[in-house]
Amino acid sequence: MFARTYLNLLPVALLVWGLSHILLTESKEIYTTDLERIQLNGKIDIITRNTPTTYYIGPEGPTGFEYELATAFANHLGVKPNVIVSNEFANILPAIGGQAANLAAAGITVTDARKKFVNFSDSYQEITQLVIYKAGNKKPRKIEDLKGVTIHVIKGSSHEELLEALHKEYDFLSWQSHPELNVSAMLEKVEAGEFEYIISDSNDYQFNRRFYSKIRKGFQISQQQSLAWVFPKSKDNSVLLAANEFLALSKENGFLKRLHEKHYNHIPGLNYAGAHTFRKHINSRLENLIPIFKQVAVEHDIDWRFLAAVSYQESLWNPKAVSPTGVRGLMMLTKRTAKQLGIENRTDPIDSTKGGASYLLKIKAKIPERIAEPDRTWMALAAYNVGFGHLEDARVLTQKRGGNPDQWADVRESLPLLTQKEWYKKTRFGYARGHEPVLYVRNIRNYYDLLVWKYNESEGLKDSITRILPRVM
Repeated sequence: MFARTYLNLLPVALLVWGLSHILLTESKEIYTTDLERIQLNGKIDIITRNTPTTYYIGPEGPTGFEYELATAFANHLGVKPNVIVSNEFANILPAIGGQAANLAAAGITVTDARKKFVNFSDSYQEITQLVIYKAGNKKPRKIEDLKGVTIHVIKGSSHEELLEALHKEYDFLSWQSHPELNVSAMLEKVEAGEFEYIISDSNDYQFNRRFYSKIRKGFQISQQQSLAWVFPKSKDNSVLLAANEFLALSKENGFLKRLHEKHYNHIPGLNYAGAHTFRKHINSRLENLIPIFKQVAVEHDIDWRFLAAVSYQESLWNPKAVSPTGVRGLMMLTKRTAKQLGIENRTDPIDSTKGGASYLLKIKAKIPERIAEPDRTWMALAAYNVGFGHLEDARVLTQKRGGNPDQWADVRESLPLLTQKEWYKKTRFGYARGHEPVLYVRNIRNYYDLLVWKYNESEGLKDSITRILPRVM
């Protein structure tokens, strides 16, 4: 009797189990978080803008501080980044507000007004807003100096928001907003004399001042502000929480520091005069040498612009250059090095460039392969300048001081110590002018950035010579 009753109830039990399974499944779908949906879809939608500090096409493809940080976050989540580039800054925040993307990584300043309709991640960079003017014009030193002039800003930017707030106290302020212009275009118009004043974030000014030798910083018009990623206003903060966790980890493991070093820390090495002279030499000297750099670059699988940057640091693109120590030619080869490389005429532009490229490759081959790019290239350049033995000494000192001997940012802090007896007496190769390779590498990185900026659009990415020896970007 008991068994038969059990059998009669079995279909009902199965039905109840089936309904429960369906309800649980549907319930699970209903309560799937935004982060879980992203991981199920295998991609995250990231909106950004086309500027040197956010996203641009470099020799190896897409790059930029924001782009690399955001794609690292995507990798952290185990998904692919789907990058959406907005041509107008004013469209980015509305796109996030309308949930057209999962996040915006576009160098966006955190403001109270913006917090009302979007969410911000923790900050990963601090900036200030600067008034920018053209050299030769009267320098603005305070807000009162802006009376009677038009200030130009990007539409929808925090600069426009700042002026609106300041206008309540300084009603003489007048400005024009430009939806179609980006940071580079704004700075270019200052350089050309079309705009008298613009407002720029300090990081944008720092990065771009090499490209525009006549722009100058007037005064700081804002307090320190934070840059952060932007997320839709939602009760589901799972993606935001994951981003904050990633940013905290990036600070802890040094990734954020290395990324900042890659994109910003080499910039102060080139002053206004140096940048201006470099631009003049591009027109007066480089044009005739480009075919030579390209020929050698193809033979050695090196980006010609990188080779040209090294050559400029060595000789200012003067094939007949001679130093007081006897080094000669475009790549300033020593007699001993030229002999080792089979170079007979150090002042012959082709021979000198071939010799320099070969020697740099030879040095780079000594650098441990475990060292990731671009650090491996920066160390090869330092060794090219100061000698491989001294570089190794600096790496040993770096390790003894608690740094990472495989990261250029740490090694360059140790190189200058080779001038101090208390440090160099502990090394194998002794004293070295350790400040010089630090400046040497910094300058070459600046020259290379300038050449990429000037020649990238005209040559694009189809040129076979952009295979790049050092993979410097």
